[in-house]
Amino acid sequence: METIPITREGLERLKGELKNLEKIERPRNIRMIEEARAHGDLSENAEYHAAKEKQAFIEGRINELKSVIGQSEVIDVDEGPCDALVFGRTVLLYNIETDEEVEYRLVGPYESDPEKGRISVTSPLGKALIGKAEGDEVKFATPGGTQEYEVVRIF
Repeated sequence: METIPITREGLERLKGELKNLEKIERPRNIRMIEEARAHGDLSENAEYHAAKEKQAFIEGRINELKSVIGQSEVIDVDEGPCDALVFGRTVLLYNIETDEEVEYRLVGPYESDPEKGRISVTSPLGKALIGKAEGDEVKFATPGGTQEYEVVRIF
């Protein structure tokens, strides 16, 4: 079984989501199904069908989270200076084409949220950044074309 790299914070977030689904969302949904069932004819009961769809989503997500948590390997990030970019580090990049700077933290695939400054080490940019040092240029292909950055700072 392949392991999934994750930060300690990311694993705790996933465990929190799993606990919320099992202890709060699942019981709430069961009550919704019972209430909808009490309204009579199930074949034309939109509330019942919506609650059953939500139940399927909740159960699917619970199963996915249990699998991911079971396969997760927490990677501890050393604090202090770093010569090359590795998992868990934050990097300041300069976009050569747009003349803008962006900051990202390299995380696992289940923690990725580019809008919050977290990119996966399995993404095209993440793969291109691993092992790079300050001053290095990084080129990588995206569906929108080739992107080019310079590594300004690693912290």
